[in-house]
Amino acid sequence: MKTAEKARIRLEHWITHNDHHESEYQEFARELENAGFTTAAAEVKRMIEFNAGSNDCLRKALEALPAD
Repeated sequence: MKTAEKARIRLEHWITHNDHHESEYQEFARELENAGFTTAAAEVKRMIEFNAGSNDCLRKALEALPAD
């Protein structure tokens, strides 16, 4: 298997994995807000933004790979 092919598989996996976690983080932030832990919820929401930025980088890396 070529390096680009392996990289594509890994990047796609990480993007999917991060997307799955993002929905869990959003749910957890809502739970924290509902419990009155607004500062903790805000920090989790801030982390969600970082996670989205990470996925943007992974998507750009995927796009930068040569086509098969």
